[in-house]
Amino acid sequence: MQLNDNKNNSYDVTDLTSLEKLEPVRVRPGMYIGSTGTKGLHHCIWEVLDNSIDEIANGYGGKVSVILNNDKSVTVIDDGRGIPTGIHPIKKKSGVEMVFTELHTGGKFNNSNYKTSGGLHGVGAAVVNALSEWLEVEISQKGHIYRQRFEYAEDMDLKKKMPGTPVTPLEIVGATERTGTKVTFKPSKEVFSTTDFKFDIIDGRLQELAFQNKGITLTLKDERKEEVVEKEYHSERGLLDFIEYLNESKTPIHKEPIIFEGEKEIEGIKVYGEVCIQFTDSSTENVASYVNNIPTTEAGTHEAGFKTGMTRAFKEWAKKLNIIKEKDKGFEGDDLREGMTAILRVKISNPIFEGQTKTKLGNNEAYTVMNEISYTKIGEWIEDHKETATQIINNAVYAAARREKIKK
Repeated sequence: MQLNDNKNNSYDVTDLTSLEKLEPVRVRPGMYIGSTGTKGLHHCIWEVLDNSIDEIANGYGGKVSVILNNDKSVTVIDDGRGIPTGIHPIKKKSGVEMVFTELHTGGKFNNSNYKTSGGLHGVGAAVVNALSEWLEVEISQKGHIYRQRFEYAEDMDLKKKMPGTPVTPLEIVGATERTGTKVTFKPSKEVFSTTDFKFDIIDGRLQELAFQNKGITLTLKDERKEEVVEKEYHSERGLLDFIEYLNESKTPIHKEPIIFEGEKEIEGIKVYGEVCIQFTDSSTENVASYVNNIPTTEAGTHEAGFKTGMTRAFKEWAKKLNIIKEKDKGFEGDDLREGMTAILRVKISNPIFEGQTKTKLGNNEAYTVMNEISYTKIGEWIEDHKETATQIINNAVYAAARREKIKK
């Protein structure tokens, strides 16, 4: 049976197209930033911001600034070591040009420069460059200020307009005693359905980062209106400040949150976990989880491990405290987590994320470690806080009974 009447149905090697340099990003931006709407637009900031936070999280620098400029561009400044400015012995290009023009180029593929990192595919900076009208980077290093500019412009080798084309060499433009990286980029109107950055979205992300990295300072400045708005973010108590912030409109049933941490290495993969929990009078569950400072909004193995370990600890103690009998069905994890606010902060040396946008963790090591830490530490907490634990368990039993009643 003939399925195609078109006589010109040949398919040979001349039909194959090879995309050059950063063209793949421009052609299929959703593969790299998730979407070309508001979410994808802000993801460009997160890609640059994650690199700055990785520097700080590994002990280099302590301040990051985000500036929303009048011309719809955005600037991210840190006081880290600065992107390497030297010439690569094989590529014969500066480290700066490699980072911004080549996919899968970075210093995070082994653990010698960064013990943990969020930017780990080596594509973030180049992706942002590819999706911008222009991008300018300044590096403060070795007593000099280096600058290079990239644009959607004519590529001399390919004789056509290409995204992220260097329009100036990396040049010294001044002297300085500080170190760090300053990236300014203007998202392309040809790529994004909107190029208006939302202050509230960036405000929320910086607030989260300050809570997760106690002691660091983050600032946000909006210069787009006549009256400049500026905010500073700093936390000395970390997750304790974070949980207070999340529960400010709720009534906690125990004043002091449950907070614990632990670390373990499995087959060369180091996993550090920090957890903060507070039960409230609310009927909803709120779990905020992060891996190497990146919000894992679709959860993953670390969150599953935490929930399993916590449920196991409370179920065992429910029997020890004679709240439920051995033969009783008792309660499920969902019943226990009614009204719970929890923050999970995980650092892992070799994270496996599902996709470039990194919203879900896949490491089995994270499940194992978070399961063990949560079971052990929550068990210890219950032993020291039997009265509060009894109230939490009774609430879970009541929630289970209510659920069964609705089912019937």
